[in-house]
Amino acid sequence: MNNLAATFRKLHAETQPLRLANAWDAASARLIESVGAPAIATTSAGVAWALGFPDGNLLPIQRLADLAANIVRLIRVPLSVDFEAGFSDSPTVVGQNVKLLLDAGVVGINVEDGSNTPDLFVAKIEQIKRCAIAHGTDLFVNARTDVYLQGLVAENNRLEETIARGRRYQQAGADGFFVPGLAEPNQIRRIVEAVDLPLNVMVWPGQCAADALAMLGVRRLSAGSAISQVLWAHAEVLARQFLTTGESAPLNKASKPYQELQALFANR
Repeated sequence: MNNLAATFRKLHAETQPLRLANAWDAASARLIESVGAPAIATTSAGVAWALGFPDGNLLPIQRLADLAANIVRLIRVPLSVDFEAGFSDSPTVVGQNVKLLLDAGVVGINVEDGSNTPDLFVAKIEQIKRCAIAHGTDLFVNARTDVYLQGLVAENNRLEETIARGRRYQQAGADGFFVPGLAEPNQIRRIVEAVDLPLNVMVWPGQCAADALAMLGVRRLSAGSAISQVLWAHAEVLARQFLTTGESAPLNKASKPYQELQALFANR
């Protein structure tokens, strides 16, 4: 476990951003690992949908912990879990919740401020770090701010607000800084220069490619729920076609062979 935690931390120090093709269940995590992912991270939205819940801190924490344990059983690379806002407004309860993930073998989490105040989020980060130290896990806490994603402040104040929050979250013990919705190169560069944490951005319309992001100082690039959303859309088309026509040909086209899928889960 300590080796996986150390490995995950080192992946944020490479010259190229750590690319995370976020998984939504144990099978997708194993598949993503099989094509060369050095680490697995989950998408909160994809996980919630796969388990039959809407996104937004509504998934029962035990369901998330059980999923994390199942992913850890299958993969051999580090696992980071999207912890949303900790599934509580109480820092104490957030600490209890994160312990379930630590017991499952998780070595990284995303945790977000959302519409909560920075003061409350700082208290959550501090409690999470205390619980991780007590557990003996060098947990990588990726602090996410939704200033851009949710438009928490006026557009002309977003850069300054994001920098101010990033600095506070760093002081509270965060190990990384995640700013979804951020795409403008100059703003990315200014945040990298102002906040001394590995910057994580999420794929976004109009965003430059990974190589260019690396030049700006980005250290982590997340797919978010994008891959799962593409597959949901494709599954909807296939299901509708089959229910309408009953034809088997579309279902046999470009499908992954049964034997290859079986092999992914053998001897794990």
